[in-house]
Amino acid sequence: MSSNSSENSKGWPLPNYRFKVDWGDIVQNILFQEVSGLDSETQLIEYRKGDSPDFGQVKMPGIAKYGNVTLKRGVFLNSGSFWKLYDELKLNTIKRQTVTIKLIDEIGKVVITWTLINAWPTKISSTDLKSDGNEVAIDSIELAYEELTISNLADA
Repeated sequence: MSSNSSENSKGWPLPNYRFKVDWGDIVQNILFQEVSGLDSETQLIEYRKGDSPDFGQVKMPGIAKYGNVTLKRGVFLNSGSFWKLYDELKLNTIKRQTVTIKLIDEIGKVVITWTLINAWPTKISSTDLKSDGNEVAIDSIELAYEELTISNLADA
């Protein structure tokens, strides 16, 4: 039996807890607690030819539609939080970025990469405050984007 990590990982699903996020050329390897909403959908076009003897419709793929991605991370002192980005958005000076989310295997190799093209923050949420709580303070940012590409699929 081989102890090669890549051979062993072919028989098991990838864990989802090791990942890194790059925000364009601005910041690399940002640590987030959670990334959610990596959705892609193709809208449906229903069509019936006028001279078709069938009364059914043909279904064709239409425009691609992408949901928003939400990223959550802990709040740290002097972390330069998401609010600086939000200020740029309010002033209509936000620069759209390419955001890259990389899933990493147990040996540190990137196995899947999700690339959000022309991403920009559409919503920022600060932490909930509770006097009797013992949770970590979490900020979240929601990104809209125009295109999603997936690459480095591990020997799919």
